[in-house]
Amino acid sequence: QALASGDERYLPVRDKGKVRRFARDYVDSRLCIAELFLPLAVIILMLSVVPSAVLKNVALLLWLVVIVMIVVDSVVIAIRLRKQLNTRFPDENTKGAVRYALMRTLQMRRLRLPKPQVKRGERP
Repeated sequence: QALASGDERYLPVRDKGKVRRFARDYVDSRLCIAELFLPLAVIILMLSVVPSAVLKNVALLLWLVVIVMIVVDSVVIAIRLRKQLNTRFPDENTKGAVRYALMRTLQMRRLRLPKPQVKRGERP
């Protein structure tokens, strides 16, 4: 039911609460590099199929660049989210909220539970 409606009532306990809701909204409002991985992967795979040694080396370099970009983007989001959580919820237990939010970036946006409550570019 949570998948169909996005209603927080049907979520597991670990996904409920204002801290987790803020973490979800924080991640959902931003475009993450990890969400662009599939289109980039298709382009890089097409380059690696061409029978040219130069293009295969370029494809390998692009794979490494994409992986580094995803890691750096995740670290930056984690640092910013941790600062926001410490500012907004100084007396609340925020343990695991950053990890929870980062794992959501690895999923496709339309498959997340619950549905995003903020539009991309909006601030939670």
